Amino acid sequence: MSVSPQDPSPQPGTTPSRAGRRVAAFFDLDKTIIATSSSAAFSKPFLSGGLLTRGDVLRSAYAYFLFHVGSADAVQTERMRQHLSELSTGWDAAKVRRIVTETLHEHIDPVVYAEAVDLIAQHHEQGHDVVVVSASSTELVEPIAAMLGADHVVATRMEIVDGRFTGRIDFYAYGENKAAAMREIAAARGYDLQRCYAYSDSMTDAPMLAAVGHGFAVNPDRALRRMAVENGWGTLSFSRPVALRPRLRPGPTAAVATLVVAAVVGWLVWRGARRRRE
Repeated sequence: MSVSPQDPSPQPGTTPSRAGRRVAAFFDLDKTIIATSSSAAFSKPFLSGGLLTRGDVLRSAYAYFLFHVGSADAVQTERMRQHLSELSTGWDAAKVRRIVTETLHEHIDPVVYAEAVDLIAQHHEQGHDVVVVSASSTELVEPIAAMLGADHVVATRMEIVDGRFTGRIDFYAYGENKAAAMREIAAARGYDLQRCYAYSDSMTDAPMLAAVGHGFAVNPDRALRRMAVENGWGTLSFSRPVALRPRLRPGPTAAVATLVVAAVVGWLVWRGARRRRE
């Protein structure tokens, strides 16, 4: 599992074959690409725009806290689904998109990890597609992914009728659902999952990391680090949230890119040597 910058892949649009299929890098969003929750990042403009009340903001913060410190089992997952459903019922979908688009640079730019941006660039340089995979709703994730230059998005889909959220969740991009969606997009676009990469900070994304040949735990806590060792996943440390726009201008990408890629390649070499010894 790793970002093999040396890994050759056919150019987009070529016919995939058994010997050389296309490669993708799947990135979780919250706490992996950005140093916060995308939902929390937009709580202030949603409050100002009348989509949330102060009570909603407090309840959401408490719900996310319980979710992240809890066991993240089926019960916790269903509670989070229910909270998301109740919170968004009746929202004007166009208004949500407008607020996200208008406040994107103000609320997301400052919290993007420099290491993630550089890693996305490295994948693109190798001809790999970049796919953002997030439990947040499509209306939040798609503008962020576009700003990052991602090629595709897998996100939670809310039912919209007459321009408003009904509260029904058509697809919840969480846990095993993420892995299932990755397998579907791989089949549709000709990705060889054994040559693909995945990055996440969360234990709940274990199915996502296990779905590819090169999985990486980002800023893992003790439990995720132990799981990474058990499954042969690499580990990466992202620690530098930076303003995104200056980093997207043409020019040299600092030593961060070199360090991240060197760490990944070094880990690959070490893993290969260990497997040969075994």
